[in-house]
Amino acid sequence: MKKRQVLSLMLAASMAATMMAGCGSGSDSKSSESATTSSQGNAGGEKDTAKADVSSEDEHTLSVFAWDKNFNIPALEAAEKAYQKKDPDFKLNIVEQSQSSDVENAVTLAASSGDYSQLADIVLFQDHYFNKYVTDYPDAWVAVDDASVNWDDFGAEKLSYSTINGTHYGFPVDNGTAIFAYRTDILEQAGYTIQDVTGISWDRWLEIGGDVYTKTGKYLLSMDGDGNDLPYMMLQAEGVSQFKDGKANLVGNEKFKAVIDVIARGVANKSIYLANDWSDYTDQTIVGDMVAGVMNGNWIIPTIEQVTENSGKWAITSLPTLDGGKEGYASNGGSSLYITANCKKADLAKDFLAYTFGGGEGAKETYDAALTNGGVITTCISAGKSDVYNQGVDYFNGQAVYADIVAMGANVPIVEQNDFHYPCRTLVAGAIHNVISGADIDSEIKSAQESLEFQMEQ
Repeated sequence: MKKRQVLSLMLAASMAATMMAGCGSGSDSKSSESATTSSQGNAGGEKDTAKADVSSEDEHTLSVFAWDKNFNIPALEAAEKAYQKKDPDFKLNIVEQSQSSDVENAVTLAASSGDYSQLADIVLFQDHYFNKYVTDYPDAWVAVDDASVNWDDFGAEKLSYSTINGTHYGFPVDNGTAIFAYRTDILEQAGYTIQDVTGISWDRWLEIGGDVYTKTGKYLLSMDGDGNDLPYMMLQAEGVSQFKDGKANLVGNEKFKAVIDVIARGVANKSIYLANDWSDYTDQTIVGDMVAGVMNGNWIIPTIEQVTENSGKWAITSLPTLDGGKEGYASNGGSSLYITANCKKADLAKDFLAYTFGGGEGAKETYDAALTNGGVITTCISAGKSDVYNQGVDYFNGQAVYADIVAMGANVPIVEQNDFHYPCRTLVAGAIHNVISGADIDSEIKSAQESLEFQMEQ
């Protein structure tokens, strides 16, 4: 019990310092918002970025661009230490970036000039953006199909971001698997258990949510109404995307329409609270104790844990689905490591990444330390079976939440991704607000699709 408490305290301290950084955000307060900012920043390409002088590296040294000293960088430091068991002279030169967009800008500038010499050997890159960058700048990357990696040891959905046209380019790092966390004490007050909200339909969930609010005054779910990630996660749990064959897939997408309808009905019966912005979502609804449930990428855990008096009152489970009768799985956020064209020691880079983040002999040591020191949760299935991952977490009443998250991540369905993920999210959020205000749902979906198509054609 004492060992479990020590681990819980270490994780709470390190992850609370990180907040939302687990989703690939850099210094911003949430992944999805920073990703939008980063997309805008790339368009101008004006921000200065750090540079790496790989010419001064010896044969045992690799450089890497990464952001977030509280999250991603401790994971890289853990990997460096683990690989030194194989190569005692190995050094990892970590060139810290202020946020994820710095890395994207650096790649854009290097590719635009045709000079990759200022790039690091390895870069950390947001999952949602990599497809665009390998399409636009195919010469900037080194394929890693020949690395000593058992790719089956990773969730297929996570690998789908870094696998382009059947070629592996990256090594998955942090786990963006979505969780549904519930206050079990509030559920109990309303006459329910965690089992009652597991594997159910959204219709049944709405019934329970309305009952919970009536009896306790707590919403069963909240979300940032402006950066609304709910539709994406709910739809992914159905195995459906907002895009199809590279085009917008809103009109005629019956599951998408059903998801919007669920959210609107949830707001109407007080099951769901749509916050005004990210601060309202985190500070008022979660930390401010307005909700009995939180659904988002698992990087939301540090926000939940800020309310220390609620320790032992939470549990996590999977997502509801439209039809029910099964557990729903989704993901929201994440990043991977990629080798750049500037790397003169590609074999060393592949071996280092395969040995650590790629599930090799050093994966357990790497990910145990990454979890304890920075809150990074592995996407490598075998690494998630360690004793550290399987220890119960006091805040979640002894549930081994990190092992559970890795197991859930292995079941997330692959859905089509698109470079217009974030513009789509903004348009859908607006449509939801209008439907809640009484607008016709079909008209709003049509309007959102037309606006999205216009942006995609520019």
